Amino acid sequence: MASISFKHVWKRYAGNTVAVKDLNIEVADKEFLVLVGPSGCGKSTTLRMLAGLEEISDGEIWIGDRVVNNVAPKDRDIAMVFQSYALYPHMTVFDNMAFGLRLRKTPKQVIEQRVREAAENLGISHLLDRRPRQLSGGQRQRVAVGRAIVRDPAVFLMDEPLSNLDAKLRVEARSFISKLHQRLGTTFVYVTHDQVEAMTMGTRIAVMSAGELQQIDTPFNLYHNPRNLFVAGFIGSPSMNFFDAKVVQQDGGRISLEIVGHMLPIPAAIAEPFKSHIGKRVTFGIRPEDIHDQSYLPGGITPSMIEANVDVVEQMGNEMILYLEENGKTFVARTDPRTSAAIGHRLGLAFNMDNIHVFDVDTELSLAYEYKQNKAQKAVTA
Repeated sequence: MASISFKHVWKRYAGNTVAVKDLNIEVADKEFLVLVGPSGCGKSTTLRMLAGLEEISDGEIWIGDRVVNNVAPKDRDIAMVFQSYALYPHMTVFDNMAFGLRLRKTPKQVIEQRVREAAENLGISHLLDRRPRQLSGGQRQRVAVGRAIVRDPAVFLMDEPLSNLDAKLRVEARSFISKLHQRLGTTFVYVTHDQVEAMTMGTRIAVMSAGELQQIDTPFNLYHNPRNLFVAGFIGSPSMNFFDAKVVQQDGGRISLEIVGHMLPIPAAIAEPFKSHIGKRVTFGIRPEDIHDQSYLPGGITPSMIEANVDVVEQMGNEMILYLEENGKTFVARTDPRTSAAIGHRLGLAFNMDNIHVFDVDTELSLAYEYKQNKAQKAVTA
């Protein structure tokens, strides 16, 4: 078992293209860390540097108690599962799983034991004599994972291993890999562009954009306390709604947000971080599930009421997704399935102001997140 450290790691290509910029990540032993972000954000490059398949330009990568910058991939005690699975088509499942062990001249008896144990754990014992072309996508994925398991590595690396599966198989495979991590008790680093995958599988998630780490935290904290505009918009489906807004102080000192011609009072309990931006333009964010039909308000929320025109209605059975428009601004609401919304109708809506997000226009940082960070810093230095 092993921890992993990225210390000021950079990856530059010819022409001064920066793929990964000053990356600092600490992965604890037995942790399941997910690297997530859009295509081209540097997540796969980061994984390949950890595997030794890409040289780093600057910084250090540690696996356990040693720097592995100049250690060959085969000597890093890692196993990698690729997006394509990379199975040998002419070999049986048994031979595919045993291939790496044979290269290391592992005794035949040990190979037989490890392959059959792994196959039993993965539920593919009955497939050992088949070839990859005779397997379904989900079965191939398990064989690729099994080939990694038999090596008993300190670290498992997975590069979008579910992207070739259909929607139903992806759900099953997510559960299978999460259970596998719990059973093996090994460090996992997993790359995906799918934020649903990231949220359901990771102990912690590292969100990347344009080669930079935007935020690393638990799924809960990323969702409820995004550090900046990018993280807020990337995590969550449907994604967070953003509005141009202005922070105003009304009579009696109450802090409110002015958006699309409406005034939304901010609850006093959460208003403190916004006082520094009174009179300034900000970006207001609210998730679709925090916009409710006024006729079906959940209890325990602080609502602000507006009206909007209904453009599109998606009835999902257990919920309704509404695409709305107000004063030229389009946004999405996830409402109670009993909502009587019809295209072209005007609907009364309630914004749950307890769960709002407000971002600085210039820095794109969350005002509440920065306020909490500064407060914690002052408490430490006091």
